[in-house]
Amino acid sequence: MNRGSTDRARRLVVTALFAAAITVMTAYVLHIPIPGGGYIHLGDMLIYLAACMLPRPYAIAAGIIGGGLADLLTFPVYVVPTIIMKTIVVLPFSTRGERFLTRRNGSAIFLAGILSPVGYGVAGCILYGSVAAFLPQFIGTLIQSVVNGIAFAVLSGALDRAKLKPRLSL
Repeated sequence: MNRGSTDRARRLVVTALFAAAITVMTAYVLHIPIPGGGYIHLGDMLIYLAACMLPRPYAIAAGIIGGGLADLLTFPVYVVPTIIMKTIVVLPFSTRGERFLTRRNGSAIFLAGILSPVGYGVAGCILYGSVAAFLPQFIGTLIQSVVNGIAFAVLSGALDRAKLKPRLSL
């Protein structure tokens, strides 16, 4: 097996592990319903981490597979909006640098924290056929995004103090 095949295999394995962890964290761990729509979970924190570790196509795959499976298990009507939104929230993050919590990734937390609520608000309007669905979806997803942004900042800070990222070559 050549070096390129080994690297690809490692990335696929890490992607699959992230997808599985995202599914479990989204669907089952700290799954707290929010009045008006959605629920708090820590799956997006792992999507942000994957986006800082894996090349973009792999991070997107981990996010859409993990988030999509979680929705399939809990609220199937949101599978398609989740696939779209998880792709979008991965895009602002970067794998560059020796730290997870770089200036760009810090900004990406805020950008994802706005894009996700707006996207799910629009999805709610489409799914429920009413613009009245926007605000409850937006607020619920905003709360969820803030929780995940804080959790990601705390986790990535700890991982950066442990100098973990330079040891991971994906």
